[in-house]
Amino acid sequence: MEKDSDARISVTIITLNEEDNICECLQSLSWADEIVVLDSQSNDRTVELARRYTDRVFVEPWTGQGAQKNRAIDFAQGPWIFSIDADERVSPELAREIRDIVDKASCDAYTLRRINMYRGQWIRHSGWWPDWVTRLFRKGKARFNDEVIHDTLVTDGAVGKLKEHLIHHSFEDASSFLERAHRYSAHQADMMYRNGRRASLLTAFSHASFECLNTYLFRRGFLDGSAGLLIAISNGIGTFYKYMILRERGLSQAQNAEK
Repeated sequence: MEKDSDARISVTIITLNEEDNICECLQSLSWADEIVVLDSQSNDRTVELARRYTDRVFVEPWTGQGAQKNRAIDFAQGPWIFSIDADERVSPELAREIRDIVDKASCDAYTLRRINMYRGQWIRHSGWWPDWVTRLFRKGKARFNDEVIHDTLVTDGAVGKLKEHLIHHSFEDASSFLERAHRYSAHQADMMYRNGRRASLLTAFSHASFECLNTYLFRRGFLDGSAGLLIAISNGIGTFYKYMILRERGLSQAQNAEK
C-alpha cells in the first residue's frame, strides 16, 4: 500500500564523532520514511556507519548546534520532521504514536518527555525528569534557535503532547559527564560575559555549593543513588567552572585596559 505523501516523516540527526551511538540510533528509526544525517566532519567511522542505513548523509563544517539542526531540516524532503540526537533512541511504541499522530495532526509541533539514562539507569530525579523536548513538527512551522549549545525549537503554532517517551543515553561514565560540563561551562561563561555579567571567587564558590545542594537535596537526587550524587557534584563543578571562567574573562579585560 502506498504511503500518503502528506504523512511522510523525515528524521534528522546531526553528528560529530558518534560511531559508538549512531548504529543503535539509526536501527531505532526503521519506521521513518527518510533519515537525514548531517555530519560535522567526524574523524571516526560515523559517516561510514551512517551510510549503511541511509543514503541521505551529508558532511558540512560545524556552525553551532541550532544552526546545524536547521541545516539538516533543509535537506529533509518530508512535510513532517522528527529531530533526534545520536545518543537517543525511539521505542516501537513512540514510533507508532508518531506515525499515528501525523495522520490526524491538529497541531504544528509536538513535545514529549525524554527518559535520561546514566549507565543504564533511568534518572527519575536530580532535575532530569520530566524532561520535556519538542522534536516533532511540520516543516516550515518551526526552527531551532541559533544557540551553539542548549538549542530550543521555536514555533508560533499550536504545540501538542505525545504520550510515549524518547530514550536518551546521556552519559556512559563520569569522565564524559565532567568533560561536557567543562565544555558547556566555557560557552555559558562567554555568553554571560557578553551580557555584562562578572564574577568573583566568592560568587563561584557560593553558586557551585548551592547548585550541588539544590540537585542532591531539593531536586531529590539522593533518590537516584550514586548516580544522583555524581550528578549533583558534576552540576556543582560545572557551575564552579562557569563562574571561574567568567571571572578570568573579567580579569583579562582589566589587565588589557591597564596596558
